[in-house]
Amino acid sequence: MVPVMTAPLAGVKILDFTRVLAGPYLTMVLADLGADVIKIENPNGGDDTRSYRPPEKGGESAYFLSVNRNKQSLALDIRTPEGQDICREIARQSDIVVQNFRADVLGRYGLDYESLRAVNPKLIYASISGYG
Repeated sequence: MVPVMTAPLAGVKILDFTRVLAGPYLTMVLADLGADVIKIENPNGGDDTRSYRPPEKGGESAYFLSVNRNKQSLALDIRTPEGQDICREIARQSDIVVQNFRADVLGRYGLDYESLRAVNPKLIYASISGYG
């Protein structure tokens, strides 16, 4: 009998509020290792890198496709109460949140560490900034 290999992060659920480079690259690696990554995108155009061209494949930015592989994408307006409620529900069921907005952005919408920890005390919350 051949043993079945499972991915090291199989069963880990990640809520992904990242965009452009460092954050999407991190969650790409986690997804490649088997994590279930749900990427939240702005419903008005999605991640900025969707428009990075050339090169492209089938009308999609090759860069976007490469750093967002193995992820599920959900278009939500996090500025609305409905979008915030959906994000909180996903966070309640997640193990990790990764975000790379400026420090104040997600707090405006009740999606910062303290707010999400209230719905899931075991949540790991990673903030990545290119500006320290």
